Formats: sequence, C-alpha cells, structure tokens
Amino acid sequence: MDLGAVAKWPNVPACYEWLSLDMRGDWRLQGERVTHRGLIDFMNRQYGSDDSGRWFVQNGPQRVYVDLACTPWIFRRHAGEWVAHTGLPAGKPSAVLIDETGRILIDTPLGIGLVDDRELAELIAECRQANGTAVNEVAFESLMLGNPAEVFWQSVALQAVRAVDLPERFKFNPRPRP
Repeated sequence: MDLGAVAKWPNVPACYEWLSLDMRGDWRLQGERVTHRGLIDFMNRQYGSDDSGRWFVQNGPQRVYVDLACTPWIFRRHAGEWVAHTGLPAGKPSAVLIDETGRILIDTPLGIGLVDDRELAELIAECRQANGTAVNEVAFESLMLGNPAEVFWQSVALQAVRAVDLPERFKFNPRPRP
C-alpha cells in the first residue's frame, strides 16, 4: 500500500459510507458495482485495515472506509488454492465455519473470509462425515442450528458460528463510522 501522499497532506478527512465490499468480493461505490478493471486493481492494491479493525482503501491522502457485507475477505479458489478477492493468497484454512444462514467461512493466515457462493457446491461435495461418507443435509442443518455434527472438510472440522459474533471474534468492524 502506498502511503506517500499521507505525509504530504496529513489532514485530509476520511470518507465513510461511500465504498462497500459485497458477498462476492465486488467493490461497490454508492451501491453500484465497480467494473473498471484499473479502478478494481487500484482498490485491491490499496486495501488494508487500521488497528481498530476498520477496513479501508487508501486513496492518496484519504482513507475511504469500507462497509463489509460479511467479512473483510472473500475467498475463491484459483489453481486449487484459496485466494482473496484482491488476488492475495489466503493460505491453508485453519478453521471452516458455517453460520445460521448456511454461509461458509474459512479462517486462514490472511484472515477470516467468506467463501464466494460460486465455490460452495465444490466445497460441500468435498465435505465428509467422521466415517468418511458424504455429508447429508441433516448434518449441515444441524450445524446451522448450532448443534454438534461431525462434518469435515479436508480433515478440518466444520464449526457452527453465529453471524453476529463474527466481527468481535475476528476483530473487524463491518460498518466503520467516524
């Protein structure tokens, strides 16, 4: 991230409620999906967080804080590896979580991220019960309700999580405000 302009113009006010990240990892300016490849690449390079877990895009001397639809990262697979919406490698998942709405999240060395819904069918097909058999809907529904169920993805046990608990547990602010 380039912070050179901050030193030159240190008192530029931050911008809030302008930029958001949706559940597919698309940038949105005032609700409209950004499609300009150059702008997307710029925002991906300048994306970061402050010490209080507020995510932003550094635009010259100004921080443009990002409203998050779910988590700071949206993960997809590329060549068999998890990558973030910004193109950064996520690393090997240490935890796989499922919330009450059926969203699947993975905790990686990069951080917590929502699995892009276009990846779900493949990920779910790779899940197994403790005895090695394919997982049925009942096991997933049990997890979504917060009940124990032995479901594994590549030897990592799926854990139930409440969506409302994600920001505190993973130290991010989904709606930064002044």
